Amino acid sequence: MAKRAAQPQTRPKATRRKATAPETGVESNGSNATNGSNGSMQLDASPNEDDIRVRAYHRYLERGAGHGADFDDWVEAEKDLKVAHN
Repeated sequence: MAKRAAQPQTRPKATRRKATAPETGVESNGSNATNGSNGSMQLDASPNEDDIRVRAYHRYLERGAGHGADFDDWVEAEKDLKVAHN
């Protein structure tokens, strides 16, 4: 009895959808910019979460990588970045 050659199976291609803001339905590109009243792009005054996370990690390293002050590192990192943005 002869064996049939296995035919390769094709998988459906996955598509990515852009994230939308739930309250407005506006597409988000992940930036920290907002549209002004005249339609121009303006930077948001608050730092984004990734920037805060990196700064908090650097504060953790600066104080000798001691455990137990993660919340304080986060709050101080957020303050540092808000001052730097203004």
